[in-house]
Amino acid sequence: MKIVKANAGALTNFEVLDFLNSRGASKDTTRVIAPIARSEYKVYDYLLETAASTQTRESVNKFADKCKDFKIAKAEILNIINLRPSSIVELDPIIEKAPEGQEERVIDTDGILELVKDLLPPLPTTETETPKDNDEEETDNGEQS
Repeated sequence: MKIVKANAGALTNFEVLDFLNSRGASKDTTRVIAPIARSEYKVYDYLLETAASTQTRESVNKFADKCKDFKIAKAEILNIINLRPSSIVELDPIIEKAPEGQEERVIDTDGILELVKDLLPPLPTTETETPKDNDEEETDNGEQS
């Protein structure tokens, strides 16, 4: 592998996951054979539980291009891609506020959230416990009826 430009910029979680996949990281039981450090596997396992695992290069690039219309910083776009906010409460801390004395910039947060919903795939679902049959009801003192 040849380094074209060192420290060219920050990477999205998707790009890191893609890089680890290209180096041989996987959930396979034979993964100990791959030339990946233990710490890289920890990063890989973590990223599989984030939005990065469902994203594609096309969706990330398309989202980044469309975000340029909102006049937000590259770092903010990167964080939105990595965190995939689904509400104003999750998006608001990502968008930097103007320092005191400067004109407040107006950001269409609803438009950004709409783009997130349209262009970035949903977060991966986690396996939850299957609900047990509710044929038997528990009484107040913990006995089955």
